[in-house]
Amino acid sequence: QVQLVESGGGLVQAGGSLRLSCAASGSIFSINAMGWYRQAPGKQRELVAGISSGGVTNYADSVKGRFTISRDNAKNTVYLEMNSLKPEDTAVYYCNAEIMGYSARYYWRDYWGQGTQVTVSS
Repeated sequence: QVQLVESGGGLVQAGGSLRLSCAASGSIFSINAMGWYRQAPGKQRELVAGISSGGVTNYADSVKGRFTISRDNAKNTVYLEMNSLKPEDTAVYYCNAEIMGYSARYYWRDYWGQGTQVTVSS
């Protein structure tokens, strides 16, 4: 059983910073891409930032220059450093990872964390 556990959300004032972490645990043979998504009330879930197994990153235009995604492959963990936060960054942030498991054969599967609330006050 694979789990993604997020931490680091909270309440912060506009202009402040937060760091999110997401650790994958369980029967993991390999992890491909990892990423962070967010969903604000009444809106669709959107990609915030992604990182490949080789460290190539991509960002939503709305967070470029303010957010930084990184990963520690030895710890099966992905991070999201969020700076210069704005009220419009308020959302539930979800971690996502493509993970290889094994059950009679190897397979890739997408996993999601439970979400962590980020609230930015003006």
